[in-house]
Formats: sequence, C-alpha cells, structure tokens
Amino acid sequence: MQDADAPALSERGWGKLLLALVAFLIIPPFTPLKALLPVEDTFLLLLPALAACCLVGWWAGGRFFLAITWVALAAWMLFQPAPSGAFYNLVRGWTLLLAGSFGLVCLFGTHRPFFSRALTATSLALALVLAMTTRGPLSPGRVQLAVQAEFARRNLDQIATFRAQLRQYPEVLKSMPQVASLPDELSGRLTMMADTGAKLYPSLLLLESLIALALAWGIYHRISRTRLGAPLGFLKDFRFNDQFVWGVIAGITIVLIPALDFLDTTGRNLLVFFGALYAIRGFGVLSWFMAPGALAAVLLVGFAMLWWPVLNAVAVLGFMLLALAAFGLGLGDTWADWRSRARPTT
Repeated sequence: MQDADAPALSERGWGKLLLALVAFLIIPPFTPLKALLPVEDTFLLLLPALAACCLVGWWAGGRFFLAITWVALAAWMLFQPAPSGAFYNLVRGWTLLLAGSFGLVCLFGTHRPFFSRALTATSLALALVLAMTTRGPLSPGRVQLAVQAEFARRNLDQIATFRAQLRQYPEVLKSMPQVASLPDELSGRLTMMADTGAKLYPSLLLLESLIALALAWGIYHRISRTRLGAPLGFLKDFRFNDQFVWGVIAGITIVLIPALDFLDTTGRNLLVFFGALYAIRGFGVLSWFMAPGALAAVLLVGFAMLWWPVLNAVAVLGFMLLALAAFGLGLGDTWADWRSRARPTT
C-alpha cells in the first residue's frame, strides 16, 4: 500500500497549474468576459474551497497550521469591505455553501474521485440555494434583479474606462474620427453579453465553481503531504458517465419544443453546463491524438491574441469554433469511444 504521507509524483509540477490559476484569476476581471461570467473576483471561489481542503486534511492528520492559515485568509477576504448591493452577499453566501459542501463530501466520500466529489458538492450547494428560495427573502426574482444590476454596473465601468482612455489620446480622435463611435459599439456588445450572462448565470456559476474546486484540489495536494484522494488526472484521460448525455438531450428538447417555452432558460442552462463538460471531454480527445503539449500551445497562443486590439476578434472566433468542434468530439465519444480505437504513436 502506498504511504499516505508520500507526495504523489504527478502532483509535484506547478507549471500547468499556475497557468490555469493565472487564467482563472485574470480572465473574469480583466477581459470583456466580465460582462458574461457571474463571479468577477474568482478569489472568492478559490480561497474558501482551498480552506475547506486544508480543514479536511487537518482532520485526516495533516498540519493544523496549514488549515488555520488558509481559513484565516479565506475569512479575511470574505469580510473585506465590498460595494453595497445584494449581489456581493449572494456571491459570498454561495462560496460558503460551496466550500462547506465540498468539505463534507471530501470528509465522508474518501474513496470517490475528484470529479464525482466536485459534482456532488455543487449539486448539494445548488439544492440548498433552491431550498432557500422557496422560503424567506431569497427569491428567484430578486436574485435575477441583483445579477442584472451587477452586470449593468460592470458595463458602465468598462465603458467609462474606455472613454477615459480615448480622451487621453485626442490626436487619435482627430486623425481617425471613426474611433469616436467605438464606445457605442462596445456598449452594444457588452449589453448583449450581459443579457446573455443574466440568463445563463446558474450554469456559468456552476462551471466557475467546478474550476475553482479543481484548482483548490490541485493546490492543496502540492502544499500538503496529506492526501485527500487521487490526484487530478490528465486532460487526455478525462471522461465521465455517459448518462450525462441526457442533460444535453433535455436541454435541446426544452429549447426546440415551443410548448416548453416557459422552461426556455432552464433548457439553455442545461445546454451550457453539459455542453461545456462535453467540450472539455472533447479537448481530452484532441489532447489524446495530438502531440504532447500541442493543444496547450494552441490555447496559449489564442489566449495571448485576446490582448491585441485587432487579433482578439480572430481569437474569439477561433475559440468558438474550437469549442464547437470539441463539443462534437466529446459528445461523439459517448458512442464512438475514440480513445479506445487507436493510440497515438508518439
């Protein structure tokens, strides 16, 4: 039997984890995607989840100092002054429910793989939220209004920042008068993204939460010698229960049948959530057949292009096409099982 205190060899590397961590912390607050993603400050999702891992690790025989340090950091962050509004209270409440649910699942499901634990924890947190909406002041309508108000605030801030930057370069406005219309065009695009985000925030929040839990799991097993379970597997090996395909089928059915229009938002959220999971599975299939590191290099180049004024549109289009292709591969893997047919020779 493997010594429980021995560090897992596959968890010693920090390179890919740090890249994923930087992307998770930078993309929501510093790119136009802040008009779409529910949680802008992703530290609010990450730190409580990491604190929960450390607490469970301490209960399993790990270091008390590690647990108390991360719990203190999470508490300090959650109690920092924040702009007034119901949205910030909702986010803080969700992060506590998520971290608590994940801690309980890890405590009582020691033999389950990470993905099963993360899905169970997010489902439990979501069930608790739905239960609270049936009684008390937390109603779906109020949550929707809080989310819409938050997205409107973010869009106003982005437009104000963009206009201020243009005013710093009056010579550009004189030489290129068409630039003066860019703030209005940007406002229209951000409004469309915000409307979409306000409808899809449940599925997007669950996806952000799963990523936060995965990062917390990976970080914990690099800073602690006490194992909570098996390490995160490689992307090329990622798969899940094929019965998840019914989530996609249910979403498509609800969206396409006119008689189910009253469930349209639910159907679209099902499509986004399960579609994203199958897209990740499709990226695993691509990683299986591509040369080692090739997929990561392509994604890194595309991410770098997002920061260039002209190339960012090309990068967004490329990411969309790649995501659609990955979704098709992942969904097809349910029946074709691509990775069992042939193995890469390199």
